[in-house]
Amino acid sequence: MNYQALLDRIMHAVDGDAYVVDASLISPAQREAMTRIGQSLDQLGPEAARALALEFHEAGKIDRVAFHNALHVVAASPQVADHAEAARQVALQEDAALEVGGPELQQNLASIDRHRGVLAFQKKRYAVALDYFSRAFERQRAAGNLANVLATLLRLGDEADAVSLLGEIRASFPAQLVAGLDHFIASDPDLALLRTESVP
Repeated sequence: MNYQALLDRIMHAVDGDAYVVDASLISPAQREAMTRIGQSLDQLGPEAARALALEFHEAGKIDRVAFHNALHVVAASPQVADHAEAARQVALQEDAALEVGGPELQQNLASIDRHRGVLAFQKKRYAVALDYFSRAFERQRAAGNLANVLATLLRLGDEADAVSLLGEIRASFPAQLVAGLDHFIASDPDLALLRTESVP
């Protein structure tokens, strides 16, 4: 399969000289609350994470977009693996994001693309996942979105394309983005094949 057009989309999404890191991914208060929900999922399980998400939402610590984001993460987690509920939460997250609009709309839509990519990946629809993850990167130039693109290329068996893309990223993208990607490569088992490529 030829992914050149898709790779071109990614490469043209960032101009290294004009790149500005988006530091407003989420407000500090919401970031802290979302981190605690994730920790609750890991340490106490899905029901505790859902309860904490509801508590934080009712207390105004996370908005409706983040609330459905959190519930999607719980539903899509290996402990639950309820794809129908995860998809329902993505739809609710999208509805909330479009209603809220504002300056965070693109990052919220990137989160939705990423979640849809996760669902496609879990269902082994890797070409579909690749398109969603690429859209997420176009909307939000974050290392995690690039890591998802690379992991999906590897899952498709396109190691050469993944290595080539990683080389182009290293040559063209800002150091901060590359450093973030290195972290994912070092820690994510789905990216293990790229670890020999992690040092330029």
